[in-house]
Formats: sequence, C-alpha cells, structure tokens
Amino acid sequence: MKILILTNNVDGIYLFRKELVQSYVKKGAEVVIALPKDGDFSKLEALGARVVEVPMERRGMNPVKDGKLLMEYFKIIKKERPKVVLTYTIKPNIYGGMAASLMGVPYLVNITGLGTAIQNGGLLADNLLKLYALSCKSAKCVFFQNKDNMSFMKKHKIGLGKSRLLPGSGVNLQEYPYTPYPSEENGIRILSVFRIMKDKGIEEYLELIENINETAYGSRLRFELIGEYEPETKEKYEPRIRSLVERGMLKYYGYSREVFRIMGQSHIILHPSYHEGLSNVLLEAASCGRPVLASYIPGCKETFRQGITGMGFLPQDERDIERALKEMLVKTEEERRHMGQMGRALMEKTFDRKFVLQAYEEEIRNIR
Repeated sequence: MKILILTNNVDGIYLFRKELVQSYVKKGAEVVIALPKDGDFSKLEALGARVVEVPMERRGMNPVKDGKLLMEYFKIIKKERPKVVLTYTIKPNIYGGMAASLMGVPYLVNITGLGTAIQNGGLLADNLLKLYALSCKSAKCVFFQNKDNMSFMKKHKIGLGKSRLLPGSGVNLQEYPYTPYPSEENGIRILSVFRIMKDKGIEEYLELIENINETAYGSRLRFELIGEYEPETKEKYEPRIRSLVERGMLKYYGYSREVFRIMGQSHIILHPSYHEGLSNVLLEAASCGRPVLASYIPGCKETFRQGITGMGFLPQDERDIERALKEMLVKTEEERRHMGQMGRALMEKTFDRKFVLQAYEEEIRNIR
C-alpha cells in the first residue's frame, strides 16, 4: 500500500503527524510526502518516508502559480499511484483534492483551521470557499478540528459528504509528559508560544506586558516569548520586542526546539490568538500540567475548562487579558498547580493523539 501526503511545511508533519507516518511505515506501507523545501527533509526521511519537493507559495493566490501547483499534483499522483491521498492546509487541500478527485484516487482532507484569508472575509475568502467546496466534494472524508469551523464550512457546502470531528492534531502524551509545577518563590513565569504576527495576538501581548508592569502585580511576573518573526512584519514588531527585552520586562527566545523544557519551567501559558483550528500550544501546555490563559474562541476554548484547567478572555482585548490574568493571580500557588493537574487529566481523556491516529486508520481501512 502506498500513501501520499500533501502538505505545505516540514514541521507540520514532523511535530503533529509523525505518529501517523511511523504507524504506516511499520505496517509495511510506502509513505510519500510532497511539500515545498522549507525545512529539513531528513527529519521526515528518518521516519521512513520518501520526500518529493513541490514548489509552492504558501500565501496569496496567484492563478499562474497555483495552476502550476495543480499540475504538479497531477504529475505526482500519476507517477506514484497511491492507494489514498491525505491533504493538510489550504493549498494542498484545494489543489491536491482537485487533482486526486479528477484522477479518481481516494483522498482524505484535513481542515486544520479557516486561515486568515477566509477569516477576514471579502472576495478572496469567497473564492477560496468556492474552491474548497469543489475540492472536497468527492473526498472520502473531511476532517475538522472544531465544531465552529465544521458548521461554518458546511454552510458553504464544504464537507457535506462524510465528515468527522477530530481533537485537533491531538497531543503526544509521552513527548509532553506531566512535569511537576515549579516553585513560584522567585516569581511567576508567564510564557507565550506563537509566530510573531498580528493574528496570533502579539500586539495585545506586548500591551499587556507594558500595562501590567505598572500595577502591583508587575514585580511578581516574568513574561517570556517563544516564536519566530514573519518576514513581512518583522520590521514592525522587532523594535518593540527588543525594547521590552532591554528594559527587563520580557525574555525573548526566538525560534526554539526546546519548547517543552521551557514550558516545564513556566507557571502559566498565555495564548492570545485571534483564530485557530485547534491550538497545539494549549494542548501541549495542558499535557505538561500548566494552567492556561487563552482567547475564548473556536480552536482555543475546546482545550480548557473555564476556571478548572484555565481561563478565557475576549480576543483582541488587552484589558480583558489583564482581567483574566489578575483572576488567575488571585488564586494560590497550590490552586494553580491543581489547575495544571486537571489540564493533564483532560488531555489524557480527550486529546491523546492516538484518537486522531485511530480515526485515520478507520477511514483508510474503509477505502476499497
């Protein structure tokens, strides 16, 4: 059996879907992954997969370049002759789905989130939704990561055939084991992990740091940030972040391969995103036993239980973030520790990555 995976970046597969690749390699299947050269292919090859490079512009819609991408997918599917095609992220979902459909090859689509282009509405969103409806029409199954996204897409005639709700990408409970809550004797470390861009909430996070530093809580808090800049907005945010670092108000790690270790040294994980499919950061934070503060939006609100494992706040509202943070800080150290323990229990019950793997295995098994 041969499985062809179409996606747009190395880390998306390696960090969140490597268990699926490893599972089928162990079963004797040939797994081929087609994606642009944006990272270290050897990581995927080490899993037992064969990698095919596909030129792709991840952002924007250029009819000529997107047409070339569609033709590349036709060529790959014709050459590889897979039993099933698995697609992830917008362009592979749309153009990979179209190619598989037109060539009569079974395919499964995973809508990991609406994305900024659809979320912002307008002509581009309308065009993307029409393309999505066309590309998903013949899918054997369309996977969604939260109920709100599923409802929205179905209103636009996407996923009207067989569809299933997944617990996001799930979390690998072994790679993110429960880590004892550290002492707060030297302050409370608050960590955010996201790409530095407006829609992830960077502006509200920086405002929060500056504002709360002027309150009675300021001296107790140690704000930290993991994440790399987006090329198009680096010039805007780098000076602000550098200023906070120089003033001793923020510790900035940049891109890090040690997220779990840093999370384990932290006390609270704060995620001010505007929209998500289902937040991997929040799943990982809860898995290692940390209470979370997060935007109360689809893709975040599913990952915590209000007042039990975390607290929500209004998106794009630094005042409400500050309000939620202060409510968290009113609790005792032992109460925050217990919230983290309850978060871990929630991950074990509902968000174990094995549930995602089982769903894929069931759908692939049903393909004849």
